[in-house]
Amino acid sequence: MHPLSTPADLDALRHAAVALVYKHSTRCPISIMAWDEVEALGTQRPDVPIGVVDVIEARALSRHVAESLGVVHHSPQAILLVHGAPAWAGSHFEVRTEAILRRVDAALAPPERRMAG
Repeated sequence: MHPLSTPADLDALRHAAVALVYKHSTRCPISIMAWDEVEALGTQRPDVPIGVVDVIEARALSRHVAESLGVVHHSPQAILLVHGAPAWAGSHFEVRTEAILRRVDAALAPPERRMAG
């Protein structure tokens, strides 16, 4: 996991085939639990870049993420990017390692496997 602090950081993350943006609040107990889930994702799938936006310290960037990706802001929030576009977003108790892993695996599956189901 690495911090995002500028719009350019978000743009760089969008160049990955699959990446995750995690919007985190240091003041929210639910966000602390979601952090653990996202951290576990990073351990299980180190090939998936994870960018973290501190919604308290980087409010302008947090707004930029919501506007540029077209995803309504929540915190905590995980946004899965596939080829730079949002493919899934979950907030609060939806931010779970297993749920994100399923979506990552589906996004990285060969096209014939994706169509099969």
